[in-house]
Parts: sequence; structure tokens; C-alpha cells
Amino acid sequence: MINVYLDDVRPCPAGFVAAYSAEECLLLLREYEVDILSLDYELGYGQPNGFAVVAGLIAAGTHPREVYVHSSSMMGRAQMVKGLRDAGIADLIVHDGPMPAAVLEAAAKAAGREKDESQ
Repeated sequence: MINVYLDDVRPCPAGFVAAYSAEECLLLLREYEVDILSLDYELGYGQPNGFAVVAGLIAAGTHPREVYVHSSSMMGRAQMVKGLRDAGIADLIVHDGPMPAAVLEAAAKAAGREKDESQ
């Protein structure tokens, strides 16, 4: 299971796999079981935005356990949160805002344990 961080500018936190485009994020969601997904809205001029990921995961019927919408775009963040909540996915936890420090620390610690076990 992996955690995915979608953003074309901000650095990817420890314990997450970086996705820099909507297409890359959707590929990761199709190919891997995703625990936590953190979404940005604006992904570069002329590029599909974070709502394309929301629409794609709803259409595919596959989703992570938990989604944080960390975008600084108020309109984009609201659109993504509303889309996820309106989809009525019973076991999906949706957060309107960035991941708190405790979530980031837990993901980094878990990734460190996995790395140690694989050596």
C-alpha cells in the first residue's frame, strides 16, 4: 500500500510517492492500493487539474482510504471536496485542507520501517 502526493510545485513529503500530473496520479491509483491521497488543484497551465483526478477515481470506482485536499486554490479545493463528498463513497474519508503534522509523521515513520525491513 502506498500514499500519493499530487502537486507540481510543492515538495513531496516523506512516506509519499510524488505525482506531478493528473495522469500520473490516476495511473498510481489504478496500479496500486492507495491509503492516503493528498491533492492539489492547479497543476500547470493548460494541464488537467486536481478535479480531473477526482472525476477519474469516481468513474473508475477505485479510491484511496483517505483524501486530503491541500490546494491553496479556494475554488478548486471546494470543487474537489464537494465532488468527493457528493459521490457518496461510503468508506472514503475526505478532509478539506492539508495533512496535519501527525499524519505526515506517521507516514514518514511507516516508510522508514518498510525501508528497514527490506534491507
